[in-house]
Amino acid sequence: MTALGIGTAAVRKASARRNGRLPRGVLHLLLIAGAIFMSYPLLWMISSSLKPESEIFSSTSLIPSQFKFSNYLDGWTALGVPFTGFYLNSLILCVAAVLGNIFSCSLAAYAFARLRFPLRGLFFTLMLGTIMLPFQATIVPQYIMFKSLGWVGTFLPVVVPKFLAVDTFFVFLMVQFIRGLPRELDDSAKIDGCGPYRLYFHVILPLTVPAVATTAVFTFLWTWNDFFSQLLYLGRSVQGYTVPVALSTFVDSTSQSSWGQMMAMSFLSLLPILGFFTVFQRLLMDGISTTGLK
Repeated sequence: MTALGIGTAAVRKASARRNGRLPRGVLHLLLIAGAIFMSYPLLWMISSSLKPESEIFSSTSLIPSQFKFSNYLDGWTALGVPFTGFYLNSLILCVAAVLGNIFSCSLAAYAFARLRFPLRGLFFTLMLGTIMLPFQATIVPQYIMFKSLGWVGTFLPVVVPKFLAVDTFFVFLMVQFIRGLPRELDDSAKIDGCGPYRLYFHVILPLTVPAVATTAVFTFLWTWNDFFSQLLYLGRSVQGYTVPVALSTFVDSTSQSSWGQMMAMSFLSLLPILGFFTVFQRLLMDGISTTGLK
């Protein structure tokens, strides 16, 4: 085939690809419409936080007829305790859970991915099998155990398991990431005199920053949004409430529900999540995109 024939065929293929694609302007309009559709619940929540109580469910407009900023001021102290305390409780739990998962899950993943010990494959299979075990099947024996230890009513039932690598998903995530690292790095470190712990802290852990960031972000999100375990273990004292538990008290099936105040506090409760995700967004994307690649 001549050079002219090759060039003509390439032009035809490029033209066919262009004809099969949507115009760039149409594609952008579809993406914008999809973004607006996905963000409508958030916009409705923000709008409802600024509406009077009687207008929240009676009007479909996102623009309030009367802006009621007092929902934020009244909601902040509606439970008799400033919402600052609930934020602090949630923040303590999230920070402890993040540190616990990063430490324990990375250690367990390093052992499964790099160390050789008897029945390693069996233990790894059993660990993966716990993913299929529903949370409801273990909540009763866990509660009995924590109750006998005297931990119910404290942060310990929520925090301590995080330091024992109970989140199998993150262990598996890090195992896949560590398996993608060249083993020549281990051999070089061993020649320099590194033992298993020094190899973990000085070689493996610094290279798993994307996977660690992914673990940190998802642990923070799941712990911040967790309602059931925090309601179950943290007791009945208002001072021990976290943000999700405190938000549930704004809705009462037997008396007046403060929907405007609840929407206002719900919007404020999203700000730490948005901030945490924004800070670690790049590392999160790197961790998701490179996990499992070799």
